[in-house]
Amino acid sequence: MKFKLLYGMLLGAFLIGCTSTEKESDSDAPEEMPVKVIGKVTSYATDSTTMIGYLALDVNDSSKRPGILVVHEWWGHNEYSRKRADMLAELGYVALAVDMYGEGKQAAHPDEAGEFAGMVMGNFDDAKARFDAALETLKNHPNVDDEKIGAIGYCFGGSVVLSMANSGYDLDAVASFHGGLGLPVMPDSGAVKARVFVANGADDQFVPEQQIEDFKAAMDAAGANYEFVNYEGAVHSFTSKAADSIAAKFEMPLAYNAKADSASWEKMKELFKEAFK
Repeated sequence: MKFKLLYGMLLGAFLIGCTSTEKESDSDAPEEMPVKVIGKVTSYATDSTTMIGYLALDVNDSSKRPGILVVHEWWGHNEYSRKRADMLAELGYVALAVDMYGEGKQAAHPDEAGEFAGMVMGNFDDAKARFDAALETLKNHPNVDDEKIGAIGYCFGGSVVLSMANSGYDLDAVASFHGGLGLPVMPDSGAVKARVFVANGADDQFVPEQQIEDFKAAMDAAGANYEFVNYEGAVHSFTSKAADSIAAKFEMPLAYNAKADSASWEKMKELFKEAFK
């Protein structure tokens, strides 16, 4: 009888000890920090031009992670490109909204925007120098894994990132949203290292069918890994909520399309998930 009582006491003590240890272990587990995205104005430069960019990241994540360049519409580096950088940071990336015009210059009128965009794309060596400066700034950030780099662009910015991919830049993935396809650089065989996603508005009057056919033929001939999606009913600037007011102000064929915006963003997320494995 005494033996059974002693055994029961020892067994109870053992079980209590195990329970206590488990609770201690649970309480010692580190808490998962909430996502806290902070963006900061970031200046960088070529030999001749200072650019005013914007870098966004989750400051509660100290790990190294992929970096993404965000290239603005033809209006210039503005709040829209910064918003997209913030959205990428929320997904776990370090994002740099770049300034391709220099000094943070923005256009107030479509004529001025066209002039700015033409000056950059008309001197592609200069465009590459500005892109290089942004790329190095991103790669040198302490939280960026410089072996995992992507780029996205809108309108003019879409043309920029596609042109850089065609030039053979060592990018893992590139996404163009309603970007022009009359590019200054078409790829040579094997030149395109990036996975490429092109989100195009099927009714975009700025991207004629011949441009699409020529682009696809060049990408096929180069053996590029790309996906081209035409979003039905979408016109130019379909990802921008400001498109409707700009269309009314300047009588331009622009419009926001929530369905195409959401679907193309999800496609981009899939692209990066696959590219950064």
